[in-house]
Amino acid sequence: MTDLTSTPSAYTGPRRILSGIQASGALHLGNYLGALKRFVALQGEGAPVFVFVADLHAITVWQEPDKLQAQTREIAAAYLASGLDPARSVIFPQSAVPAHAELAWIFNCVARLGWLDRMTQFKEKSGKHKERASVGLYTYPVLQAADILLYKATEVPVGDDQKQHLELTRDIAAKFNTDFNAPGFFPLPEPVIQGPATRVMSLRDGQAKMSKSDPSDQSRINLTDDADAITAKIKKARTDPEALPETVEALEGRPEARNLVSIYAALADQTPAEVLARFGGQGFGAFKPALAELAVEALAPVTAEMRRLMADPAEIDRTLARGAEQAAGIAEATVAEVKDLVGFWHRP
Repeated sequence: MTDLTSTPSAYTGPRRILSGIQASGALHLGNYLGALKRFVALQGEGAPVFVFVADLHAITVWQEPDKLQAQTREIAAAYLASGLDPARSVIFPQSAVPAHAELAWIFNCVARLGWLDRMTQFKEKSGKHKERASVGLYTYPVLQAADILLYKATEVPVGDDQKQHLELTRDIAAKFNTDFNAPGFFPLPEPVIQGPATRVMSLRDGQAKMSKSDPSDQSRINLTDDADAITAKIKKARTDPEALPETVEALEGRPEARNLVSIYAALADQTPAEVLARFGGQGFGAFKPALAELAVEALAPVTAEMRRLMADPAEIDRTLARGAEQAAGIAEATVAEVKDLVGFWHRP
């Protein structure tokens, strides 16, 4: 796989940032800190930001159709409530731009089976019965490459668990550019991994990622939770009997403590070292109430705005329709260029 740090790109086009969240299950604190908060920060840097709801990715496993549509609106509401501005960012549903699927098919013919066989997420999600998994789950990373390269995105905010997929995207881009004698046609996108909580862990198990698919609602803080629910979940979060240490190094081997410190740091825009400088030597009886107060303060405005927006789906739909139209204009131009390079017939 391509090394994310060493392979140069001949691409000379404009800087563009792209990411998305899958439309399956309720959004939680991990999504907010690992994605939404970072999207808003990147929006302020001046480069175009494309943020989509990944509903095509969602159906790699079965989704109830009515629920899928509701979840698409909920994620769009979370984007807006977190501070994404439709005047500065393009917000749209993936399935509303057919070019995503069209480019994915072309990339299916560029990518190699050996590359996909090395994708660890498919092995984790399919488990012991991979023959029962959908073909879409297996080729998911190819569609993800199409999502990114369709807009010739140069930067992609990703969590640590998505770095392998971005490596595949770079491999596909490089092979396409070589196969069709088009150096620099597609960029080799760079990962944007920032902040102290790029991977927020479960409140019940500090070694498992916070997930909307976890059967225990106590494992996560949902963006729709009220102040009482947030406080109760943090109060019940799993910890160990030791006091917080005074150095980050001393958190080694204490995954639950490290997770809570990282969450506080991300919410407060501090480093874990700064958090421990304040709370080191104190027990969780003192730290958890402070964390709960901070979490409520940060999430309450987001929750309130999400609820307002979800009560007015027409407003969300207008935003998504406008974003889809903007995205389609760029996506269709890219696919037209790709078709010419591949040699497809087009109407004279």
